[in-house]
Amino acid sequence: MTSVDVSADLRELKATLASVEAVLDLPALRRELSELEAAAADPGLWDDPDHAQKLTSRLSAVQAELKKLASLHERMDDVEVLFELAEAEHDPSAAAEAGAELDSIRKAVDELEVRTLLSGEYDERDCVVTVRSGAGGADACDFAEQLMRMYLRWSEPHGFGTEVYDVSYAEEAGIRSATFAVKGPYAYGHLSVEQGTHRVVRISKYDNQGRRQTGFAAVEVVPALEQTDEIEDIPEDEIRVDVYRSSGPGGQGVNTTDSAVRLTHLPTGIVVSCQNERSQLQNKATAMAVLKAKLLQRTRDEERAKVDELRGSATASWGDQMRSYVEHPYQMVKDLRTGFETADVKGVYDGNIDGFLEAGIRWRKSGEKSAG
Repeated sequence: MTSVDVSADLRELKATLASVEAVLDLPALRRELSELEAAAADPGLWDDPDHAQKLTSRLSAVQAELKKLASLHERMDDVEVLFELAEAEHDPSAAAEAGAELDSIRKAVDELEVRTLLSGEYDERDCVVTVRSGAGGADACDFAEQLMRMYLRWSEPHGFGTEVYDVSYAEEAGIRSATFAVKGPYAYGHLSVEQGTHRVVRISKYDNQGRRQTGFAAVEVVPALEQTDEIEDIPEDEIRVDVYRSSGPGGQGVNTTDSAVRLTHLPTGIVVSCQNERSQLQNKATAMAVLKAKLLQRTRDEERAKVDELRGSATASWGDQMRSYVEHPYQMVKDLRTGFETADVKGVYDGNIDGFLEAGIRWRKSGEKSAG
């Protein structure tokens, strides 16, 4: 890569970053930072722990955002110097190092650009993800566990915290279902495009004849509930509460008391379980919060369906098969909505799904524009 090519690439990246900063409204972000820092310095801040937690979380997010933008500007200036030095000294290894850094900068700018597309009402929130095995027996259960692991592994390097609320293990292998939270700015915006039916095609590990098997798993993603959300308290007679002993894989006891809680919302049939806490009361409170989030999402979906019916547009694709994970006779993961694909199946299971998320976010945004 010549210095002319590098200069052109950097001009393009700087222009993209400038447009991202315009959308993010950099002056407003800096003003918000000053206000948050002043509020965080209030000696009485922690008199209201919920408010304090929300404020400090937002402060950290704004600080990280501004730091990331400043760092990208510095890295662009530095990489230009690196290329000039490598070219002047005819050093191929230094040029390769500078090229890798330029690719890293490009990826970071692309990620920020995608973030500007996350402008939905709930995109900034934490989210609750539920993965359920479907048709396909033990392979479907094993696949569901792989998907859970995929999302948890994706979350870690992106700075998202996770909390597993409940896991229902299958008898032979894998899981029947799992519910977990992903916590951090725009967690819902990123992962909401994962909702739908996922399909795996592979040679079964559980078939003694080694035949090819197809398995399915459903992924549900809802935004985490906040105190400002309007949802009435659920009448006690609409909820069945079951308590049971927490268990791990193979039925191994995790707790010696009946601390796990399962809530069933009788009018809708929605079932939520939580067993991650030692206290039955804590598990019930967590399960209730997840149940309310799912009920709120159900209400939103019903309202959206009515609008879509009036508009005459079909949105059933979100509930249909949306991605295939083919492990045999060839290696390929392909999103059926966006067309994005990769042959790195192992990498995908290890959490390398940014390409799918970006393509899904862009696909959704283009759909919103055409619908509008």
